[in-house]
Amino acid sequence: MRQRGAGISVKVFVVACVACFLTGMLFTNRLWINSEDEEPDNSTKISSHEEELKHAKEDCETKHREATMKGQDLMNEVSRTHEAIKTLDKTVSMLEMELAAARASQAGSPSLSKPVGEHPKERHKAFVVVRINTAFSSRKRRDSVRETWMPQGEKLRRLEKEKGIIIRFVIGHSATPGGILDRAIDSEDAEHHDFLRLDHIEGYHELSAKTKAYFTTAVAKWDADFYVKVDDDVHVNLGVLAATLARHQSKPRVYIGCMKSGPVLSQKGVKYHEPEYWKFGEEGNKYFRHATGQLYVVSKDLATYISINKPILHKYANEDVSLGAWFIGLDVEQVDDRSFCCGTPPDCEWKAQAGNACVASFDWTCSGICKSVERMNDVHQRCGEGDDAVWSALL
Repeated sequence: MRQRGAGISVKVFVVACVACFLTGMLFTNRLWINSEDEEPDNSTKISSHEEELKHAKEDCETKHREATMKGQDLMNEVSRTHEAIKTLDKTVSMLEMELAAARASQAGSPSLSKPVGEHPKERHKAFVVVRINTAFSSRKRRDSVRETWMPQGEKLRRLEKEKGIIIRFVIGHSATPGGILDRAIDSEDAEHHDFLRLDHIEGYHELSAKTKAYFTTAVAKWDADFYVKVDDDVHVNLGVLAATLARHQSKPRVYIGCMKSGPVLSQKGVKYHEPEYWKFGEEGNKYFRHATGQLYVVSKDLATYISINKPILHKYANEDVSLGAWFIGLDVEQVDDRSFCCGTPPDCEWKAQAGNACVASFDWTCSGICKSVERMNDVHQRCGEGDDAVWSALL
């Protein structure tokens, strides 16, 4: 009985051991399974990380694009606002000038009367009006200009129509209207159709008065953005001039040229003597800054200002000084552009070869091109911009 009981005990013990072993195996297997669920292998980890980086990159790129678009929209809005402000400023300035002109007209101001030989029914829109200042004795100078930088005939008309560039030789009349000098100009104009006649008596000491008459006449005939004065012994590249002025088109009151400040000459008998030298301070003083008379540009508002206030604008001995004086005290932007006063070859030639063609060329020693009739063609050949430049100018 003891042996049988012992056998039974051994069997129970073995069964218990097997049960414990199986239970342990089951528990261990569940741990392995849970462990596999909780911790993926390395390849799974890498794949998950790459996916996160991809999403982060896409999100960053999306935000960058959105920020860039918002920045561009903001800059475009700022640019549009800036342009609107400039346009508004120019419009207000134009309205002020038109109001002043209307008041002057109601008051019977002679500044708005129709010029001699001109009876415009309405003002024609233009980009720039170029006044070539000339005299009765300057027929050969005019011909040298016609043969070089100034278009003729149909090309002149086309320049006006397509580019809004008006070019005229500007002259008044003699002390005896209808005399031989005036008839010679009438005959020349009938041939070339390139004159603007002024209600003004010609004379060297009357250049300031001629400038007043020019602005009065030109403003009454053309509604231009700019008005130019150039002497008939100066070479001009019209394309460079037009492109230069286009950069200043948004400015309401601009005065462009080669600015200088020469001495006030008190000694009688010398060229450029200033009778009113005492107004400029002590002897030996200099004038205020003003554009040299060979070539200068004024914007519409300033030309209109001169036209309206013609009767009360003071005239000094020198025309370029007078013009500068008329703008003293006004809110005017002076632009000192040295391309308006290049020298003759080799100066302007070197600049043209370097791709920087000059607006104008002349010799300071002669206040124009020395012996311009003989040399204008040579200056044009060596310093000219090319005949097609003015037609391709972006205005």
